[in-house]
Amino acid sequence: MTEIQKVAGTAFVVAEFRNDENSEAHPLYHDPFVHLFLDQESKKAADRISQSFPPIRNNVRLRTRYFDDWLRHQIDHRFRQILILGAGLDTRPQRIAAKGVAYFEIDAPETQAFKKARLEENSVDPNTTYIGADYVTDGMLELLRQNGFDSNLPTHVIWEGNTMYLDDGAVHRILTELMSAIERCSASFDYFAEAVIRDETGDPEIASVVARFAAMGAPWTYGINDLPDLAARCGAKVLDRVTLADLHRTFWPDQPLASPLYGYYSLCTVENTVERA
Repeated sequence: MTEIQKVAGTAFVVAEFRNDENSEAHPLYHDPFVHLFLDQESKKAADRISQSFPPIRNNVRLRTRYFDDWLRHQIDHRFRQILILGAGLDTRPQRIAAKGVAYFEIDAPETQAFKKARLEENSVDPNTTYIGADYVTDGMLELLRQNGFDSNLPTHVIWEGNTMYLDDGAVHRILTELMSAIERCSASFDYFAEAVIRDETGDPEIASVVARFAAMGAPWTYGINDLPDLAARCGAKVLDRVTLADLHRTFWPDQPLASPLYGYYSLCTVENTVERA
């Protein structure tokens, strides 16, 4: 088991939260593989994070559905290459496999080794190309090139649970590289409003969960207030943007919103602005 500390350790917490949906009567998605990565230590870590703020678990459940829906949509529209940045314990290459669609994942080597071993021990084909590296510091485009990635193929990028651990320079650079280097590229990612990062929401529960991630060694450091401006600076345009509150009202209309955090947490999909043939 990878140590459940720092940003790499959040993969296990997220996996525990994602696994919650498997016990629902009418689940938003089904993940038959995530349990392979979990044990009592991951459960304890997830419980510590959500102890004072249970709604944080819903962030992962709803965002999983959002990213799944956009992935399937893009595959249906002939996107044949999927790149998952900071993949953690993502199981989409196994859950949403499709003929002629190639998956690539970039993340810490130890996380990928653990995931690959657990899948293969249980006779599950990983169905992906693992690239063990830090995509922010190790030269993302060269890493992709060295591992058989084809920048001429329509590519959809999943960038889940990452931006809040970076800064404006890194987010701008990564998004610009993707939009400029790949002939046809879309990207789905999530982000917090700057008020969450700056502790300006006035909500003590939000402040508490931010503090818990920081205590784990994985502080949230970056938020976005003007998505269209960021996209434009990176050579992209916004296809879709919703808050977690929007998703909550869509999928759980009979349940009251449990926290104001849902209004500060957004998910979006952008694409590059090259002319289409």
